[in-house]
Amino acid sequence: MSYRLVFALAVLGAAPSVHAAANCAANLEGSDAMRYNLANIDVPRSCTTFTIHLKHTGKLARAVMGHNVVIAKPADMAGIDADGMKAGLADNYIKPGDARVIAHSTVVGGGESTSVSFPVAKLGKTPTEFFCSFPGHSAFMKGTLTLKP
Repeated sequence: MSYRLVFALAVLGAAPSVHAAANCAANLEGSDAMRYNLANIDVPRSCTTFTIHLKHTGKLARAVMGHNVVIAKPADMAGIDADGMKAGLADNYIKPGDARVIAHSTVVGGGESTSVSFPVAKLGKTPTEFFCSFPGHSAFMKGTLTLKP
């Protein structure tokens, strides 16, 4: 993506739509405005394990505006969210042992960072999403993981 396009998107308040991982990791940011900076992350098939590094660029505490990254199939997102609300912040808004969750990070607050790694083979051949399971955030904070040759 060109510098000019990234700059134009930043000025307009839009997020770049794709992050092409040069290696087996990607950097993702979440803000107090309940937005990730990426809508898609390309995952090279050549990677055995892939890591998403999440940085909360806002200022609000994790109990007020926390963010995490959850990897799952799109059809499972609503159920994971509903069960996550019941699980609460102590469990990072993820039901313990939830088999629908491919991987998830901890919940972080403003200025904090976390990472989540997962086997690329778990992505399978069907579409996979990443989203924030903090209550109410998944409607705005979500994106697609795309396997690339």
